[in-house]
Amino acid sequence: MTAAAVPDGRTVVRALVALKLRLLRNGLRRSPGRTAVYVIGGVVGLAFAGGIAFAMAMLNGRYAGSADAGVMLLGVLTLGWAALPLFLFSSDESSDPTRLTMLPLRPGPLLRGSLLAALIGPGPLISLVLVTGAALSGAQGGASAAAAVVGVPLAVLCLVTLSRAVAAGNARMLSSRRGKDFAIFGGLAFALLVQVANVGSQSILGRHGEPLNLGPLEPIASVLRWIPPISAADATRTAGEGRYALALAQLAAAGVLLGLLLRWWRGSLQELMVTADSSTLEVARGVQASRGPRFLPAGRTGAVMQRHLRYAWREPRAKAALFTSIGMTLVICVLSMVQGWSSVYLLAMTGTFLGLQMLNLFGMDGSAFWMVAATLCTPADARDELRGRAYAVLSYAVPVTVVLGLVLAAATGDWAGLPSALGLALAMLGCGVALGAVFSVLAPYTMPADSNPMRNAAPGQGGLILLNQFGSMIGVALLTLPVGGYLLWALTSDGPTWPVLLLGPLYGGLVGALGLRLAATRLLERTPEILAKAIER
Repeated sequence: MTAAAVPDGRTVVRALVALKLRLLRNGLRRSPGRTAVYVIGGVVGLAFAGGIAFAMAMLNGRYAGSADAGVMLLGVLTLGWAALPLFLFSSDESSDPTRLTMLPLRPGPLLRGSLLAALIGPGPLISLVLVTGAALSGAQGGASAAAAVVGVPLAVLCLVTLSRAVAAGNARMLSSRRGKDFAIFGGLAFALLVQVANVGSQSILGRHGEPLNLGPLEPIASVLRWIPPISAADATRTAGEGRYALALAQLAAAGVLLGLLLRWWRGSLQELMVTADSSTLEVARGVQASRGPRFLPAGRTGAVMQRHLRYAWREPRAKAALFTSIGMTLVICVLSMVQGWSSVYLLAMTGTFLGLQMLNLFGMDGSAFWMVAATLCTPADARDELRGRAYAVLSYAVPVTVVLGLVLAAATGDWAGLPSALGLALAMLGCGVALGAVFSVLAPYTMPADSNPMRNAAPGQGGLILLNQFGSMIGVALLTLPVGGYLLWALTSDGPTWPVLLLGPLYGGLVGALGLRLAATRLLERTPEILAKAIER
């Protein structure tokens, strides 16, 4: 066999740039709707970035500490570029270097081509606008303009290189199941940080006509401005103040960082090209068939429960849906505590969100649902199938609801309201289970073929998704009216609220059992349609 010829470096660079352009074009050609969303999103993103950049420029000379605001903007931008590959890696296939490991490519041309390709797209353009605005927030005179000509492109180049170096350095981890789990937790942490930043910004921007106060930014900005790549854009302020040697030092620090990042990126590409994945080197071993835990119900119900719990733990999309539901509740609770309007009755959200885990039960099975469909022969089989999945959801939803209720009661000091809040949450959980089972049978939708945890539906399923999510949330609110109505009457008329702790679980259990029974009666006759949706890609 003859060895594959190594292509010329310029050819590799041109091919990688052309590949990125082709990926963008082919992605837009899938459907007119996708093209419209991409164009509108890009225009809105640029307009939003332009507005922020204009606001940064307007701060200059009007408010003390305007340059500090620009430094904070650069800090957030740097954090975003560094963190995004860790939990959105699978959404950009062009950033996955493992797809090129079988090609005869040298690290140098591959690095140059990947860097040029990474600079193509709306992300770097939006970052260029934001970095320019941050640099203008502290600019003064011609020296600042000269420093900006070098510092702004250098900062953007560092940001893009940082993102791709992080992605390449963690490529195999991010493409594994554990990497997708990390992506889920990273996304939730990012959402929580956004809410914390939102709360913190309110004290700076002021309310009800209060003047803008940038003073609290000074301690943090005084440290961040010397950290590259932030230092490259902040060099415009330093040069404008006449401290030219210090401005050169800031630019040099960013240049050193760029060199280190390129070296790290090149080393990661080299390792990926010549080192086999450790998962391919493991010796195959026989694995003894696992037995279900003894606490699970016997028969088909216990087997289905065990299978569904394994999906919730091992399937990235199922885990993303579960932890997103918990994370949304935690974010709202933390935000309410910080802003001073927290209540123990926020626990009702937990019952609603976790009850929605019953939605589209069979879509997650994918093509494997044919094995389930082949065993659905009698109404008893259908009831056991749905009952096992409902028990699996309840096995983690109930403990999470109880624990979060204790946390909310401790944070608010409203221990007297905990029993009624817990009863209401369990009633909503039971209603959510009932509606989820019914919608899973009557309105199933297709899950995407890939394992991207950020995608929970295939294209063209928007109507069914809205029907499932919004229909179930409205339905839960309506079905829980008897319990909620009694609680409202008790709170407004000083009546006893403790009966809700007994009434809520009982009512939720009855509604849940009725919903499972109604869904089971239709499951057998709708199995072919559900199977078609499950295997459609």
